[in-house]
Amino acid sequence: MMSKQWSNAMNLFHEKFSALPSLLTAHGMESSSEDEFMSLLFGTHTSPALHQFLVSSLGEAGLKRIAKTIESAGRELRIVVSEHLQPAVEIISFRLAELRGLARWRSRFQNIGLDEKLMDGVTERVGMLVVQVERFSRVAATVLYLFQNFLSWVLKCVKILLSEPTDQVPSTNSELVVIFLKFLLDKDPIKQLLETDQIFEWDIDTAKHVEHLVVFGGFTDTKFLERSLAKQFSELEESLKEAFLMPFTTVSSQIHCQGLLPLYPVTSSDALSSTSTPASIAFYKQDKDSQHNASSYSSTDYICFKIPDGSLNLRNFVAVIKDFCNSCSTSNTPSLSGFLLHIPVEYECVDLSLYKDNQVVLLLSGKSSSENAGRSWMVMLQTENLSFSQFSRTFPANYYNLQELEALELQLDTDYGKVRSVPHPLSTPLAVSASRGVACIFSSR
Repeated sequence: MMSKQWSNAMNLFHEKFSALPSLLTAHGMESSSEDEFMSLLFGTHTSPALHQFLVSSLGEAGLKRIAKTIESAGRELRIVVSEHLQPAVEIISFRLAELRGLARWRSRFQNIGLDEKLMDGVTERVGMLVVQVERFSRVAATVLYLFQNFLSWVLKCVKILLSEPTDQVPSTNSELVVIFLKFLLDKDPIKQLLETDQIFEWDIDTAKHVEHLVVFGGFTDTKFLERSLAKQFSELEESLKEAFLMPFTTVSSQIHCQGLLPLYPVTSSDALSSTSTPASIAFYKQDKDSQHNASSYSSTDYICFKIPDGSLNLRNFVAVIKDFCNSCSTSNTPSLSGFLLHIPVEYECVDLSLYKDNQVVLLLSGKSSSENAGRSWMVMLQTENLSFSQFSRTFPANYYNLQELEALELQLDTDYGKVRSVPHPLSTPLAVSASRGVACIFSSR
């Protein structure tokens, strides 16, 4: 937003002042706009081309319009930087410094999933971003003041050429006019700071001064002056992605594995990484009838998941398994049981969810075409009406044979479940969640 407003103001300025080179060429003069303004500043002479430009082409009204537009754009820049950008960057810097501290304080917080060295890089880059924002704020303030001084001086010159009083024109600084003509007449430092591909060159003395500051500590990045504000933003974003997406694996010592339940085979690691399998795991308490302990209860666990097409030589199947924990904790005959549910070929299981201890909610999406947007169905099945069959396990590996489960055919007009049609003329539903008697369906906009 601030880039667009400032760009519009600069376009107006360059559009008006671009008439001067054309007039110089028309009058057969080889001098530049800077030379003409310098001659006017030091009182040597006013060329006919410059006189025509100031009095006729530009005029007092056009000059005031430019000044008002630049002042308005500068005011918006100050508001965005001081009230939005700078506070946000400072908060981000503080929060990232906290994360860095948590990543380093392992004696108290153990591993929080962030690499310490990568967080050091993130902290330094966000610190450089704070510096870049301050730099941008100062450059913007300086540029706006130089524009104000230059335009006031040009207005005074116009009034003198028109023999009008100049007592209402603010006083100007001739040295600042020279600086403006040298560095701002054909350049735009604010625009350069807002471009990602802009590289700034610095003199040797400044580079050495920055290197000397590194000795005091706090930062090691000596190239930040060569980057623009936008470039610093992009580097911080890349650093954050590198730190937050870095695989960091830790295994809790409180996890004890008593049994292993292979759900389905995966042919390759590529297939595993590209497969997104809907799954749902839930535990439900069941009260026991006990004379000694009225609060005793047992738990029943359910595992519901979609079997990837091609695995186990099955296509479009959903599996429901219960009592896995009980089968692992008992040494008697395992009580693990389940069933397979075959989805009609014209539908695809998008997501699934368990609800209470006797219902499975499926979100099915019809296959759409260019002519037909397709429809979706939400199906709630009563598991008590479905036959759970026990299946054996292989010793000593403790593997269960999922292929032994009985396959059932899902009918959308079934009597043992509830079926609701979900039209999606714009986008296909993404997920379903069931809790507290309410089923929520999520879709992209």
